[in-house]
Amino acid sequence: MKPVSLHSERLVLRQAEKPDAVSILSYYINNKQYLTPFEPVRSEEFYTQLYWIDQIQHDREVYQNDLGIKFWLFEKNIPSKVIGVINYSNIVRGVFQACYLGYSLAEDKQGKGYMTEALQITTEYLFTKMNIHRIMANCMVKNKRSLAVLNRVGFVKEGVAKDYLMINGRWEDHILTSLTNKNFNSI
Repeated sequence: MKPVSLHSERLVLRQAEKPDAVSILSYYINNKQYLTPFEPVRSEEFYTQLYWIDQIQHDREVYQNDLGIKFWLFEKNIPSKVIGVINYSNIVRGVFQACYLGYSLAEDKQGKGYMTEALQITTEYLFTKMNIHRIMANCMVKNKRSLAVLNRVGFVKEGVAKDYLMINGRWEDHILTSLTNKNFNSI
């Protein structure tokens, strides 16, 4: 199965291939300090090339089994350097037809509209090509920038979950949001 590759005005959004392991590892190492307050505690193994080679294969299997899809973000003018990631995970079919969304963006790429642009393209792909009905995204209450991105893309606040996810070693409250496919094909 050929890797999915999408293009927006300024970005290439695509599934990783084995040679991307080096760029993915660089992304996480270079942004470790910035991302730490927003992510789970990571093992030292997470910061190795071997981990990412294995993870790329795992992500491929997840996609082939219709359980999720992960897009890596690249600027069109620097197509070999990862600047972010969007992960649609835990796809459930049947009467639910939904998934979860997670994402991160390099510190030096913040405030340029890249994540908004990338989410608009990838959510459209999930709605039209993967026939997902509902995408759920949850962000920490204190992460105002992430909530603003979700609002710009059209996600709607559904509530607040107390002690929802363990982020950086602490249980954090999260704002629950969702985006619904208005053109869902129920066939």
